[in-house]
Amino acid sequence: MAIFKRKHLIRILAGRKTQTRQTHKYEWKLGRRYSVRDNWFSKPQGYIVIVRKFRQRLGDISQEDIQKEGCSNIWEFHDVWEEIFGQGSWNPEIIVIVYEFVLARPDK
Repeated sequence: MAIFKRKHLIRILAGRKTQTRQTHKYEWKLGRRYSVRDNWFSKPQGYIVIVRKFRQRLGDISQEDIQKEGCSNIWEFHDVWEEIFGQGSWNPEIIVIVYEFVLARPDK
C-alpha cells in the first residue's frame, strides 16, 4: 500500500505524477504492484507498479524529474516537500529513494 496526500493521488491517477521521493526505511520493491490511497482506512483508488528505483541527493533533482513529481519548478517541489515532511525538512544533502511508477489495472 502507498499513501499519498489527496492532491498527489489525483495527479497520479491523471498520469501527471509518475515519480516520488521517499525517506522511509521500508523500501518498495521494484516490479511490485501497490495500491494507492489517501489514508490507511480508505479503499484503493488505483494501483501503481514500481518500474525504476534509485538513490539520489534531494538537491540533485532535475527539471525533468520535478515534472515527473507533478510540479512545475524547484520552488513548487520544495514547498510540496515541506508540506509532506514538515517545515524546515528540505535538506538538499539528504539521500532519498526515488521511485518511478506506472499506473496498473486493478486486476493485474
